[in-house]
Amino acid sequence: MSHGRDIGDDGIHGDGTWLLGDLPVRRIGLGAMRLPGRIAFDNASVADRARSVRVLRRAVDLGVNHIDTAAFYFSARRSANELIAAALAPYPDDLVIATKVGPRRDRAGDWAEWARPDELRGDVEENLRQLGRDRLDVVNMRVNERTAPLIAEYVGELARLREAGLIRHIGVSGVDVAALDAARKEAPVVCVQNPFGLGRTRPGDAELLHRCAELGIAFVPFFAIAGGGGHRGAEDTGGAGDGAALAEIAAAHDATPAQIRLAWTLHQGPHVLAIPGTGDPDHVAQNVAAGAIRLTEREVRALGTVNG
Repeated sequence: MSHGRDIGDDGIHGDGTWLLGDLPVRRIGLGAMRLPGRIAFDNASVADRARSVRVLRRAVDLGVNHIDTAAFYFSARRSANELIAAALAPYPDDLVIATKVGPRRDRAGDWAEWARPDELRGDVEENLRQLGRDRLDVVNMRVNERTAPLIAEYVGELARLREAGLIRHIGVSGVDVAALDAARKEAPVVCVQNPFGLGRTRPGDAELLHRCAELGIAFVPFFAIAGGGGHRGAEDTGGAGDGAALAEIAAAHDATPAQIRLAWTLHQGPHVLAIPGTGDPDHVAQNVAAGAIRLTEREVRALGTVNG
């Protein structure tokens, strides 16, 4: 069982820290999905390399020590993993790089068949090569409706790769409580990475949040800013309302709606992290600053609660 715990405010972000296994990370990290291109997963959209490098270095300068990436984050001329290596290697001792396996894209950028359990070693080794590392800090096994029933087989394979020294910690992604419990029978799980955010909660999210808290497992949502917009980006609405509450609360805190979305996410529990993605160095600073925003219970209710 993972024994994640809040180990106190870091004095920089104001958002505290949490343990991914034995690795302390600040609760606001950086998602690398938008570094290769202006539009995520659009192979024709190519980001400015120097700008993406500035994003990464700006994040680390501001104290971010948790970066989420994947080998399938690429555009025609940019790879998120290779941008990370170019910008940050040799890596700071406290930097935690989490990657994920399961989804795949072919060389043309089209989505390919999900990896089989026996193909995970090759995907792990590709992440190692691109990042220039000997061992991956955290590997999240992402499942979908078709592969979720095989999660024990997938996590069992990652456990063997951990025993071989290629992986330090294992996480799971796209799971419910039942799948999390099945995965934990095969290996310790340090985090759950699911789509979750203001305007993007699903039945079972409350139960999963509670289960992760009970076990000391980090809950690491993606789309914390985008909400229901997903890869398209943030929508204007807050929870079930028309966005008026979001705008009013943002104004009250002299903050942007994106910052309030992050603050709402962190409000869900000390074990909840955030990995907002951006290709804009200025947005990195805004995201980090969101960690100091404290919402009142009235404000949280106005935005929306997480239903079971």
